[in-house]
Amino acid sequence: MDSTKTEKFVRLADRFVRTANTANAKIPATEIHMAFLYGAARYNAFVAKNVIDVADHEAFVTEMAAAYAEMLRNHLADPNV
Repeated sequence: MDSTKTEKFVRLADRFVRTANTANAKIPATEIHMAFLYGAARYNAFVAKNVIDVADHEAFVTEMAAAYAEMLRNHLADPNV
């Protein structure tokens, strides 16, 4: 990923985090994180089925789960989180 895409990608992701942080004023973080995970799964299913027309759903699930696991591990290892 080139630096421009990386910067745009991170800015977009940060918008989701800001939305979660704003919601956290009234909703427990333990509920927000599961709602975001549910929303991400729903949106990724929509993209898989309607945008990129994934034929092998299980392969896509495996790919997405691996990508999520890697992102989560990276953030858990980040002392700034």
